[in-house]
Amino acid sequence: MPKSRTSSFTRRGFVAAGGALGLVAVLAACGGTDSAKGDGGKDNGAATSGSWTFKDDLGKDVTTKSQPKNIVAFTGTAAALYDYGIPVKGVFGPTKTADGKADVQAGSMDISKVEILGNVYDQFNVEKYAALQPDLLVTNSWDGTYWYVPEASKDKILSIAPHAAIKVGGDVTLDKALERTADLAKSLGADLNSKKTVDSKARFEAATAKLREATKANPGVKVLVGSGADAMFYASTPDTAADLKYFKQLGVEFITPDKLDEAGFFEALSWENAGKYKADVIFLDNRTSALQPEQLKAKPTWNELPAVKAGQVVSRVTEPIFSYDQCAKILEDLAKSIQNAKKLG
Repeated sequence: MPKSRTSSFTRRGFVAAGGALGLVAVLAACGGTDSAKGDGGKDNGAATSGSWTFKDDLGKDVTTKSQPKNIVAFTGTAAALYDYGIPVKGVFGPTKTADGKADVQAGSMDISKVEILGNVYDQFNVEKYAALQPDLLVTNSWDGTYWYVPEASKDKILSIAPHAAIKVGGDVTLDKALERTADLAKSLGADLNSKKTVDSKARFEAATAKLREATKANPGVKVLVGSGADAMFYASTPDTAADLKYFKQLGVEFITPDKLDEAGFFEALSWENAGKYKADVIFLDNRTSALQPEQLKAKPTWNELPAVKAGQVVSRVTEPIFSYDQCAKILEDLAKSIQNAKKLG
C-alpha cells in the first residue's frame, strides 16, 4: 500500500515534541523494552523458561519474558487475530466510522472492547498506548516499515514494547501472508487445528480453485485496480500487493499502469483522464478513506467509464484481513465477478 496514497486520508499527526506530559512516568511504570532491536535489556535474546520468541517478517527475533497478553495491533492485524481467538487490548488504524459503526478494516472484531489509539493515518495516542502496558505491538508491513505507526512518533512508540510485523507487500503473495499471520496467531496461543480454522482454510482453498476456474472459463477479462479521491483516480499496479499478486497467479488479467509513482505503486490520473485505461472490470478500493460508487456518481467521467456503464465495478478489499475466513470470501466474490463479466472491447 503506497504511503504517498495517504493524501486521501485525514492527517492528524501525533507530534510529541519533547514528549507528552507524564509519558516518562508511564513508561517507567510499564518497564517496556525493545527486545526486537537487540539493543536493550539483559534478558534480550535469552532463552529463559517460559519466554516467547517470534521471528517476524522484518527479520527480527521478537522476544518477551512470557507469552504476550496485552497486545496492541493495527486494526486489520487485530481483526485477523480476533478470527483466531486472540484478543487485543488496543488498536490503531481505521476502526470506527463517523457514525460510530465498525470500519470495514475491523472485520468481525467487537470494537467496543478495544482502546482506539488512532482512527486515521498518522494518528496514534502514545500516552494511551503506554498506559495499556503493552507486551507486544503487531502490525503489517508493505515496504519494510511498520504500517500505521506514525513516522513522527515512531521511535517513541517502538521503544515502549517489543514489536513485530507481518509482510503483506513486495514479493509476498496472499497465501504466504495468511500463513505468516497464522504462525503469529499460533505463537500467541491460537489453536490452528480447531474446527473453525480448519474449515476456514478449506473454504479458502476451495475459493482459490473457483477463481482459477473462473479465469480459465472466461479468459481475456481486463481488470483495472482503482481508488477514487476528490481530485484523482488512482490506477494501481498488481505487482506490489499480496492479494493482487496472488490473483494474478490464479489467472486474473490486470491492467498495469505505464506511469507509476516514484514508489512504484500507482498512477495518479486526473478525473479528466480517468478513462485512460480500457477495463472490462474495475476493482474498486473499499476503504472508507476512498470514494465509493455512490459518491463517485458526482464525477462525470466516472459515469462514462465502460465498466461503470456495464455495472462491472467490483469492491476490492484493499487491505485484507489476513485470516482464512475473511480472505475466502474475497476470492469467492472475485471468482463470481470474473465468471459473469462481459468483455467490453
